[in-house]
Amino acid sequence: MINMLEVNETNKMIEQDNLDVRTITIGISLFDCIDSNLEKLKSNIYNKITTVAKDLVSVGKEIETMYNIPIVNKRISITPISMIGSAACKTPEDYVELAKTLDEAAAKVNVNFLGGYSAIVSKGMTKQDEIFIRSIPQALKVTNNVCSSVNVGSTKTGINMDAVRLMGDIIKETALVTKDEGSIGCAKLVVLCNAPDDNPFMAGAFHGVSEADAIINVGVSGPGVVKKALEQVRGENFEVLCETIKKTAFKITRVGQLVAKEASKRLNIPFGIIDLSLAPTPAIGDSVADILCEIGLEYAGAPGTTAALALLNDQVKKGGVMASSYVGGLSGAFIPVSEDQGMINSVEQGALTIEKLEAMTCVCSVGLDMIAIPGDTKETTISGIIADEMAIGMINQKTTAVRIIPVIGKGVGDKVEFGGLLGYAPIMPVNQYSCDAFVNRGGRIPAPIHSFKN
Repeated sequence: MINMLEVNETNKMIEQDNLDVRTITIGISLFDCIDSNLEKLKSNIYNKITTVAKDLVSVGKEIETMYNIPIVNKRISITPISMIGSAACKTPEDYVELAKTLDEAAAKVNVNFLGGYSAIVSKGMTKQDEIFIRSIPQALKVTNNVCSSVNVGSTKTGINMDAVRLMGDIIKETALVTKDEGSIGCAKLVVLCNAPDDNPFMAGAFHGVSEADAIINVGVSGPGVVKKALEQVRGENFEVLCETIKKTAFKITRVGQLVAKEASKRLNIPFGIIDLSLAPTPAIGDSVADILCEIGLEYAGAPGTTAALALLNDQVKKGGVMASSYVGGLSGAFIPVSEDQGMINSVEQGALTIEKLEAMTCVCSVGLDMIAIPGDTKETTISGIIADEMAIGMINQKTTAVRIIPVIGKGVGDKVEFGGLLGYAPIMPVNQYSCDAFVNRGGRIPAPIHSFKN
Protein backbone atom coordinates (compact mmCIF):
# COMPACT_ATOMS: atom_id res chain seq x y z
CA MET A 1 0.00 0.00 0.00
CA ILE A 2 1.06 3.60 -0.62
CA ASN A 3 0.68 5.68 2.57
CA MET A 4 0.03 9.41 3.04
CA LEU A 5 3.73 10.16 3.58
CA GLU A 6 4.48 8.71 0.14
CA VAL A 7 1.60 10.69 -1.35
CA ASN A 8 2.96 13.94 0.10
CA GLU A 9 6.47 13.13 -1.12
CA THR A 10 5.09 12.38 -4.57
CA ASN A 11 3.16 15.65 -4.73
CA LYS A 12 6.34 17.55 -3.83
CA MET A 13 8.30 15.72 -6.56
CA ILE A 14 5.61 16.57 -9.11
CA GLU A 15 5.29 20.24 -8.14
CA GLN A 16 8.98 21.05 -7.66
CA ASP A 17 11.11 18.47 -9.46
CA ASN A 18 9.45 17.71 -12.82
CA LEU A 19 8.31 14.19 -11.89
CA ASP A 20 5.91 12.80 -14.44
CA VAL A 21 4.61 9.60 -15.93
CA ARG A 22 6.16 9.97 -19.36
CA THR A 23 3.79 7.58 -21.11
CA ILE A 24 1.01 5.06 -20.85
CA THR A 25 1.45 2.83 -23.88
CA ILE A 26 -1.07 0.24 -25.03
CA GLY A 27 0.56 -2.62 -26.90
CA ILE A 28 -1.80 -4.15 -29.47
CA SER A 29 -1.33 -7.38 -31.42
CA LEU A 30 -2.36 -7.13 -35.06
CA PHE A 31 -1.91 -10.79 -35.98
CA ASP A 32 -5.68 -11.29 -36.19
CA CYS A 33 -5.84 -8.43 -38.73
CA ILE A 34 -3.74 -10.18 -41.39
CA ASP A 35 -5.35 -10.44 -44.81
CA SER A 36 -4.01 -10.81 -48.34
CA ASN A 37 -6.29 -8.01 -49.55
CA LEU A 38 -4.73 -4.61 -48.82
CA GLU A 39 -8.01 -2.76 -48.35
CA LYS A 40 -9.34 -5.42 -46.01
CA LEU A 41 -6.04 -5.38 -44.08
CA LYS A 42 -6.22 -1.60 -43.69
CA SER A 43 -9.82 -1.84 -42.45
CA ASN A 44 -8.95 -4.57 -39.97
CA ILE A 45 -6.00 -2.62 -38.57
CA TYR A 46 -7.96 0.62 -38.23
CA ASN A 47 -10.85 -1.10 -36.50
CA LYS A 48 -8.65 -3.05 -34.09
CA ILE A 49 -6.61 -0.04 -32.99
CA THR A 50 -9.54 2.34 -32.65
CA THR A 51 -11.51 -0.25 -30.67
CA VAL A 52 -8.82 -1.36 -28.22
CA ALA A 53 -7.37 2.12 -27.64
CA LYS A 54 -10.57 4.17 -27.80
CA ASP A 55 -10.55 5.03 -24.08
CA LEU A 56 -6.81 5.38 -23.55
CA VAL A 57 -6.63 9.17 -23.62
CA SER A 58 -9.78 9.74 -21.53
CA VAL A 59 -8.67 7.21 -18.92
CA GLY A 60 -5.23 8.81 -18.82
CA LYS A 61 -6.80 12.19 -18.12
CA GLU A 62 -9.01 10.69 -15.40
CA ILE A 63 -5.96 9.21 -13.66
CA GLU A 64 -4.11 12.52 -13.95
CA THR A 65 -7.01 14.26 -12.20
CA MET A 66 -7.49 11.52 -9.62
CA TYR A 67 -3.86 11.43 -8.45
CA ASN A 68 -2.65 14.85 -9.63
CA ILE A 69 0.12 13.07 -11.55
CA PRO A 70 1.04 14.46 -15.01
CA ILE A 71 0.87 11.83 -17.76
CA VAL A 72 2.73 13.47 -20.61
CA ASN A 73 2.02 11.02 -23.44
CA LYS A 74 -0.56 8.41 -24.33
CA ARG A 75 0.83 6.06 -26.97
CA ILE A 76 0.22 2.85 -28.91
CA SER A 77 2.64 0.14 -29.95
CA ILE A 78 1.72 -2.54 -32.48
CA THR A 79 3.09 -5.79 -33.87
CA PRO A 80 5.91 -5.00 -36.32
CA ILE A 81 4.08 -4.01 -39.47
CA SER A 82 6.54 -5.85 -41.74
CA MET A 83 5.05 -9.08 -40.36
CA ILE A 84 1.45 -7.97 -40.63
CA GLY A 85 1.64 -6.52 -44.13
CA SER A 86 3.71 -9.14 -45.93
CA ALA A 87 0.73 -11.03 -47.40
CA ALA A 88 -0.90 -7.92 -48.87
CA CYS A 89 1.95 -5.49 -49.58
CA LYS A 90 3.91 -6.10 -52.78
CA THR A 91 5.59 -2.70 -53.13
CA PRO A 92 6.93 0.01 -50.80
CA GLU A 93 3.92 2.09 -51.80
CA ASP A 94 1.59 -0.57 -50.38
CA TYR A 95 3.32 -0.31 -47.01
CA VAL A 96 3.02 3.48 -47.14
CA GLU A 97 -0.75 2.97 -47.44
CA LEU A 98 -0.62 1.00 -44.20
CA ALA A 99 1.37 3.81 -42.59
CA LYS A 100 -1.36 6.26 -43.53
CA THR A 101 -3.94 3.95 -41.95
CA LEU A 102 -1.91 3.77 -38.76
CA ASP A 103 -1.68 7.56 -38.68
CA GLU A 104 -5.43 7.88 -39.17
CA ALA A 105 -6.08 5.42 -36.34
CA ALA A 106 -3.68 7.30 -34.05
CA ALA A 107 -5.44 10.57 -34.85
CA LYS A 108 -8.85 9.00 -34.23
CA VAL A 109 -7.97 7.97 -30.66
CA ASN A 110 -5.90 11.14 -30.15
CA VAL A 111 -2.63 9.51 -29.04
CA ASN A 112 0.72 11.29 -29.29
CA PHE A 113 2.63 8.55 -31.13
CA LEU A 114 2.13 5.10 -32.59
CA GLY A 115 5.17 2.82 -32.75
CA GLY A 116 5.61 -0.42 -34.61
CA TYR A 117 6.17 0.59 -38.21
CA SER A 118 9.01 -1.82 -37.72
CA ALA A 119 11.01 -4.80 -38.92
CA ILE A 120 13.17 -7.34 -37.10
CA VAL A 121 16.02 -8.42 -39.40
CA SER A 122 18.82 -9.22 -36.96
CA LYS A 123 19.84 -12.41 -38.77
CA GLY A 124 18.62 -11.84 -42.31
CA MET A 125 16.17 -9.96 -44.51
CA THR A 126 13.42 -11.52 -46.57
CA LYS A 127 12.46 -9.86 -49.82
CA GLN A 128 9.36 -8.53 -48.03
CA ASP A 129 11.48 -7.09 -45.22
CA GLU A 130 13.54 -5.15 -47.72
CA ILE A 131 10.44 -3.87 -49.50
CA PHE A 132 9.11 -2.71 -46.16
CA ILE A 133 12.36 -1.01 -45.11
CA ARG A 134 12.51 0.89 -48.41
CA SER A 135 9.04 2.29 -47.63
CA ILE A 136 10.17 3.96 -44.41
CA PRO A 137 11.30 7.38 -45.75
CA GLN A 138 8.05 8.04 -47.59
CA ALA A 139 5.96 6.63 -44.73
CA LEU A 140 7.55 9.04 -42.26
CA LYS A 141 7.12 11.91 -44.69
CA VAL A 142 3.36 11.46 -45.12
CA THR A 143 2.48 10.70 -41.48
CA ASN A 144 2.54 12.77 -38.31
CA ASN A 145 2.43 10.31 -35.43
CA VAL A 146 3.93 7.09 -36.79
CA CYS A 147 7.34 5.96 -35.47
CA SER A 148 9.58 3.41 -37.15
CA SER A 149 12.30 1.05 -35.96
CA VAL A 150 14.46 -1.68 -37.44
CA ASN A 151 16.25 -4.25 -35.28
CA VAL A 152 19.43 -5.23 -37.13
CA GLY A 153 21.31 -7.25 -34.53
CA SER A 154 21.23 -9.28 -31.34
CA THR A 155 23.59 -11.06 -29.01
CA LYS A 156 22.13 -14.37 -30.12
CA THR A 157 22.34 -13.85 -33.90
CA GLY A 158 25.06 -11.27 -34.54
CA ILE A 159 24.72 -8.17 -36.72
CA ASN A 160 23.06 -8.16 -40.14
CA MET A 161 25.49 -5.90 -41.98
CA ASP A 162 23.36 -5.90 -45.13
CA ALA A 163 20.61 -4.28 -43.07
CA VAL A 164 23.09 -1.91 -41.43
CA ARG A 165 24.30 -0.77 -44.85
CA LEU A 166 20.73 -0.34 -46.07
CA MET A 167 19.75 1.69 -43.02
CA GLY A 168 22.50 4.21 -43.76
CA ASP A 169 20.74 4.84 -47.08
CA ILE A 170 17.29 4.88 -45.49
CA ILE A 171 18.25 7.42 -42.82
CA LYS A 172 19.81 9.72 -45.41
CA GLU A 173 16.77 9.39 -47.70
CA THR A 174 14.44 10.10 -44.77
CA ALA A 175 16.45 13.23 -44.01
CA LEU A 176 16.15 14.35 -47.62
CA VAL A 177 12.40 13.83 -47.98
CA THR A 178 11.74 15.73 -44.72
CA LYS A 179 14.42 18.40 -45.23
CA ASP A 180 11.85 21.22 -45.19
CA GLU A 181 11.11 20.35 -41.55
CA GLY A 182 14.69 20.06 -40.33
CA SER A 183 14.92 16.42 -41.47
CA ILE A 184 12.55 15.58 -38.63
CA GLY A 185 11.59 12.24 -40.15
CA CYS A 186 14.84 10.84 -38.75
CA ALA A 187 13.69 11.78 -35.24
CA LYS A 188 10.95 9.15 -35.66
CA LEU A 189 13.32 6.41 -36.87
CA VAL A 190 15.64 4.28 -34.76
CA VAL A 191 17.97 1.36 -35.51
CA LEU A 192 18.24 -1.19 -32.70
CA CYS A 193 20.21 -4.16 -31.40
CA ASN A 194 18.54 -6.46 -28.85
CA ALA A 195 15.25 -4.55 -29.06
CA PRO A 196 12.90 -5.43 -26.16
CA ASP A 197 9.35 -6.61 -26.87
CA ASP A 198 7.78 -4.37 -24.22
CA ASN A 199 9.37 -0.93 -24.64
CA PRO A 200 6.81 1.88 -24.09
CA PHE A 201 9.15 4.63 -25.34
CA MET A 202 9.29 5.99 -28.88
CA ALA A 203 10.64 5.71 -31.48
CA GLY A 204 11.63 2.11 -30.72
CA ALA A 205 8.35 0.81 -29.32
CA PHE A 206 6.66 -2.21 -30.89
CA HIS A 207 4.40 -4.96 -29.55
CA GLY A 208 6.52 -8.11 -29.43
CA VAL A 209 5.38 -11.44 -30.79
CA SER A 210 5.60 -12.97 -27.31
CA GLU A 211 3.09 -10.49 -25.86
CA ALA A 212 -0.63 -10.90 -25.14
CA ASP A 213 -3.36 -9.53 -27.42
CA ALA A 214 -3.17 -6.18 -25.60
CA ILE A 215 -1.04 -4.94 -22.73
CA ILE A 216 -0.46 -1.79 -20.67
CA ASN A 217 3.16 -0.63 -20.32
CA VAL A 218 4.03 2.53 -18.39
CA GLY A 219 7.19 4.62 -18.64
CA VAL A 220 8.12 6.82 -15.68
CA SER A 221 10.70 9.58 -15.70
CA GLY A 222 12.26 11.74 -13.03
CA PRO A 223 15.73 13.19 -13.69
CA GLY A 224 14.81 16.32 -11.77
CA VAL A 225 13.78 14.30 -8.74
CA VAL A 226 17.08 12.42 -8.69
CA LYS A 227 19.10 15.61 -9.06
CA LYS A 228 17.19 17.28 -6.22
CA ALA A 229 17.83 14.29 -3.96
CA LEU A 230 21.55 14.35 -4.76
CA GLU A 231 21.76 18.03 -3.90
CA GLN A 232 20.98 17.02 -0.30
CA VAL A 233 24.03 14.70 -0.12
CA ARG A 234 26.54 16.86 -1.96
CA GLY A 235 30.09 15.90 -0.99
CA GLU A 236 29.11 12.59 0.63
CA ASN A 237 30.86 9.33 -0.28
CA PHE A 238 29.77 6.89 -2.99
CA GLU A 239 27.85 4.66 -0.58
CA VAL A 240 25.59 7.54 0.43
CA LEU A 241 25.32 8.68 -3.19
CA CYS A 242 24.23 5.24 -4.41
CA GLU A 243 21.73 4.72 -1.60
CA THR A 244 20.16 8.09 -2.35
CA ILE A 245 19.70 7.30 -6.05
CA LYS A 246 18.32 3.84 -5.25
CA LYS A 247 15.76 5.12 -2.74
CA THR A 248 14.66 7.88 -5.09
CA ALA A 249 14.25 5.44 -7.97
CA PHE A 250 12.09 3.28 -5.71
CA LYS A 251 9.74 6.20 -5.02
CA ILE A 252 9.53 7.13 -8.70
CA THR A 253 8.75 3.56 -9.71
CA ARG A 254 5.98 3.35 -7.12
CA VAL A 255 4.26 6.22 -8.88
CA GLY A 256 4.40 4.31 -12.14
CA GLN A 257 3.09 1.15 -10.49
CA LEU A 258 0.12 3.07 -9.13
CA VAL A 259 -0.73 4.57 -12.51
CA ALA A 260 -0.21 1.30 -14.39
CA LYS A 261 -2.48 -0.69 -12.09
CA GLU A 262 -5.20 1.94 -12.28
CA ALA A 263 -4.99 2.18 -16.07
CA SER A 264 -5.07 -1.60 -16.37
CA LYS A 265 -8.19 -1.82 -14.21
CA ARG A 266 -10.06 0.97 -15.98
CA LEU A 267 -9.18 -0.20 -19.50
CA ASN A 268 -9.61 -3.89 -18.65
CA ILE A 269 -6.27 -4.64 -20.26
CA PRO A 270 -3.52 -6.62 -18.45
CA PHE A 271 -0.63 -4.73 -16.85
CA GLY A 272 2.68 -5.47 -18.52
CA ILE A 273 5.74 -3.62 -17.20
CA ILE A 274 7.02 -0.43 -15.64
CA ASP A 275 9.90 1.09 -17.57
CA LEU A 276 11.83 3.27 -15.16
CA SER A 277 13.94 5.31 -17.53
CA LEU A 278 15.36 8.67 -16.59
CA ALA A 279 14.14 10.26 -19.81
CA PRO A 280 14.94 13.98 -19.92
CA THR A 281 13.04 16.82 -21.54
CA PRO A 282 14.24 20.23 -22.80
CA ALA A 283 12.83 21.77 -19.59
CA ILE A 284 15.41 23.26 -17.26
CA GLY A 285 15.90 20.95 -14.27
CA ASP A 286 14.85 17.80 -16.13
CA SER A 287 18.26 16.67 -17.36
CA VAL A 288 20.34 13.49 -17.00
CA ALA A 289 23.45 15.55 -17.77
CA ASP A 290 22.66 17.74 -14.77
CA ILE A 291 22.61 14.61 -12.57
CA LEU A 292 26.08 13.72 -13.82
CA CYS A 293 27.25 17.23 -12.96
CA GLU A 294 25.69 16.94 -9.50
CA ILE A 295 27.64 13.70 -9.01
CA GLY A 296 30.80 15.74 -9.55
CA LEU A 297 31.51 16.54 -13.21
CA GLU A 298 32.01 20.02 -14.61
CA TYR A 299 30.21 18.97 -17.80
CA ALA A 300 28.85 15.70 -19.12
CA GLY A 301 31.71 14.34 -21.18
CA ALA A 302 34.44 15.17 -18.69
CA PRO A 303 36.72 12.34 -17.49
CA GLY A 304 34.67 10.17 -15.15
CA THR A 305 31.45 10.56 -17.13
CA THR A 306 31.12 6.91 -18.13
CA ALA A 307 31.72 5.77 -14.54
CA ALA A 308 29.17 8.25 -13.19
CA LEU A 309 26.59 7.14 -15.76
CA ALA A 310 27.23 3.47 -14.98
CA LEU A 311 26.67 4.16 -11.29
CA LEU A 312 23.47 6.08 -12.00
CA ASN A 313 22.06 3.43 -14.33
CA ASP A 314 22.76 0.58 -11.93
CA GLN A 315 21.24 2.26 -8.88
CA VAL A 316 18.14 3.29 -10.84
CA LYS A 317 17.56 -0.34 -11.78
CA LYS A 318 18.22 -1.61 -8.25
CA GLY A 319 15.69 0.82 -6.83
CA GLY A 320 13.15 0.10 -9.54
CA VAL A 321 13.10 -3.67 -9.22
CA MET A 322 12.28 -3.36 -5.51
CA ALA A 323 9.24 -1.20 -6.28
CA SER A 324 7.59 -3.39 -8.91
CA SER A 325 7.67 -7.08 -9.75
CA TYR A 326 7.40 -6.22 -13.43
CA VAL A 327 10.16 -3.81 -14.38
CA GLY A 328 11.02 -4.12 -18.06
CA GLY A 329 11.39 -2.26 -21.32
CA LEU A 330 14.68 -0.38 -21.17
CA SER A 331 14.85 1.04 -17.61
CA GLY A 332 17.87 3.15 -16.74
CA ALA A 333 19.10 6.50 -18.07
CA PHE A 334 18.53 7.96 -21.54
CA ILE A 335 21.12 10.33 -23.00
CA PRO A 336 19.41 12.03 -25.97
CA VAL A 337 21.21 15.20 -26.98
CA SER A 338 18.36 17.35 -28.33
CA GLU A 339 16.00 16.46 -25.46
CA ASP A 340 18.42 17.28 -22.64
CA GLN A 341 19.49 20.89 -22.07
CA GLY A 342 22.50 19.75 -20.04
CA MET A 343 23.70 17.55 -22.92
CA ILE A 344 23.24 20.44 -25.34
CA ASN A 345 25.31 22.69 -23.06
CA SER A 346 28.05 20.06 -22.92
CA VAL A 347 28.16 19.77 -26.72
CA GLU A 348 28.30 23.54 -27.12
CA GLN A 349 31.19 23.74 -24.63
CA GLY A 350 33.10 21.09 -26.56
CA ALA A 351 33.02 18.69 -23.60
CA LEU A 352 30.89 16.05 -25.36
CA THR A 353 31.59 14.38 -28.69
CA ILE A 354 29.93 11.52 -30.58
CA GLU A 355 32.86 9.30 -29.61
CA LYS A 356 32.35 10.06 -25.89
CA LEU A 357 28.62 9.49 -26.25
CA GLU A 358 29.39 6.12 -27.81
CA ALA A 359 31.49 5.20 -24.79
CA MET A 360 28.66 6.25 -22.50
CA THR A 361 26.22 3.99 -24.36
CA CYS A 362 28.15 0.96 -23.05
CA VAL A 363 26.57 1.60 -19.66
CA CYS A 364 23.31 3.54 -20.27
CA SER A 365 19.86 2.36 -21.27
CA VAL A 366 19.94 2.79 -25.02
CA GLY A 367 22.45 4.44 -27.32
CA LEU A 368 23.23 7.35 -29.63
CA ASP A 369 19.97 9.24 -29.38
CA MET A 370 18.68 12.39 -31.07
CA ILE A 371 22.07 13.41 -32.39
CA ALA A 372 22.10 15.93 -35.24
CA ILE A 373 24.99 15.65 -37.71
CA PRO A 374 25.91 17.53 -40.92
CA GLY A 375 23.49 16.95 -43.78
CA ASP A 376 26.28 16.05 -46.19
CA THR A 377 27.43 13.07 -44.06
CA LYS A 378 27.88 10.02 -46.30
CA GLU A 379 25.47 7.12 -46.08
CA THR A 380 28.34 4.71 -45.41
CA THR A 381 29.53 6.84 -42.50
CA ILE A 382 26.05 6.63 -40.97
CA SER A 383 26.17 2.85 -41.46
CA GLY A 384 29.56 2.72 -39.75
CA ILE A 385 28.20 4.62 -36.74
CA ILE A 386 25.28 2.19 -36.59
CA ALA A 387 27.62 -0.81 -36.80
CA ASP A 388 29.72 0.47 -33.90
CA GLU A 389 26.67 0.93 -31.71
CA MET A 390 25.18 -2.44 -32.65
CA ALA A 391 28.48 -4.10 -31.70
CA ILE A 392 28.31 -2.54 -28.24
CA GLY A 393 24.83 -3.98 -27.76
CA MET A 394 25.71 -7.39 -29.16
CA ILE A 395 28.86 -7.88 -27.07
CA ASN A 396 27.41 -6.43 -23.86
CA GLN A 397 24.08 -8.26 -24.12
CA LYS A 398 22.10 -5.02 -23.85
CA THR A 399 19.80 -2.90 -25.94
CA THR A 400 21.55 -0.26 -28.00
CA ALA A 401 20.11 2.10 -30.59
CA VAL A 402 20.96 4.82 -33.05
CA ARG A 403 18.60 7.74 -33.70
CA ILE A 404 20.76 10.06 -35.73
CA ILE A 405 19.65 13.00 -37.86
CA PRO A 406 21.69 14.21 -40.84
CA VAL A 407 20.13 17.66 -41.14
CA ILE A 408 20.07 18.59 -44.80
CA GLY A 409 21.52 22.04 -45.47
CA LYS A 410 23.19 22.42 -42.07
CA GLY A 411 26.76 21.92 -40.87
CA VAL A 412 28.83 21.95 -37.71
CA GLY A 413 28.10 25.09 -35.69
CA ASP A 414 24.48 25.30 -36.84
CA LYS A 415 21.43 24.33 -34.79
CA VAL A 416 18.18 22.61 -35.69
CA GLU A 417 14.84 23.15 -33.93
CA PHE A 418 12.43 20.23 -33.59
CA GLY A 419 10.05 21.65 -30.99
CA GLY A 420 8.12 20.04 -28.15
CA LEU A 421 9.74 17.13 -26.32
CA LEU A 422 12.23 16.73 -29.18
CA GLY A 423 13.84 20.09 -28.35
CA TYR A 424 16.72 21.46 -30.42
CA ALA A 425 20.22 20.26 -31.21
CA PRO A 426 23.61 21.62 -32.20
CA ILE A 427 25.07 19.93 -35.29
CA MET A 428 27.86 17.63 -34.08
CA PRO A 429 30.96 16.79 -36.15
CA VAL A 430 31.54 13.23 -37.33
CA ASN A 431 34.78 11.44 -38.13
CA GLN A 432 35.60 12.14 -41.78
CA TYR A 433 37.69 9.05 -42.45
CA SER A 434 36.10 6.45 -44.72
CA CYS A 435 34.62 3.11 -43.69
CA ASP A 436 33.22 2.35 -47.17
CA ALA A 437 35.14 -0.87 -47.71
CA PHE A 438 34.05 -2.17 -44.30
CA VAL A 439 30.29 -1.57 -44.56
CA ASN A 440 30.17 -2.67 -48.21
CA ARG A 441 31.48 -6.18 -47.48
CA GLY A 442 27.97 -7.55 -46.98
CA GLY A 443 26.85 -10.51 -44.93
CA ARG A 444 26.65 -10.91 -41.18
CA ILE A 445 28.97 -10.32 -38.24
CA PRO A 446 28.71 -13.56 -36.22
CA ALA A 447 27.30 -13.72 -32.71
CA PRO A 448 29.91 -13.51 -29.93
CA ILE A 449 31.18 -16.65 -28.23
CA HIS A 450 29.22 -15.95 -25.04
CA SER A 451 25.94 -16.12 -26.98
CA PHE A 452 26.07 -19.92 -27.10
CA LYS A 453 24.25 -20.79 -23.90
CA ASN A 454 21.77 -23.52 -24.94
